[in-house]
Amino acid sequence: MILSTTDVLQGADIEAYLGVVTAEVVYGTNALRDFFAGIRDIIGGRTASYERVFERGQKDALAELEQRAARLGANAVIGIEIDTGTVNVDQSGALLLITATGTAVRVRGR
Repeated sequence: MILSTTDVLQGADIEAYLGVVTAEVVYGTNALRDFFAGIRDIIGGRTASYERVFERGQKDALAELEQRAARLGANAVIGIEIDTGTVNVDQSGALLLITATGTAVRVRGR
């Protein structure tokens, strides 16, 4: 499966556009991780624990996107965009949301 942020794949002809595919990954926050992130916010610097969460989330979202495209008969997904955000649950917490969206296609020449 080819995954691409571009809408054109060099050396390949798109023979069918199979539709938009979207994958969502949601992670709960962690009190300990939040505590250390809060300290980082005060003293400055990067928050490695959250960077790892978002990195894992992006990989998981792309894997899910690939599975959903394969169910449509695609062998590539083009025009991929990844978005991140939060969903507030209440005053004490939030969920981390990673969404991947693209167009499932069937190509030949790859």
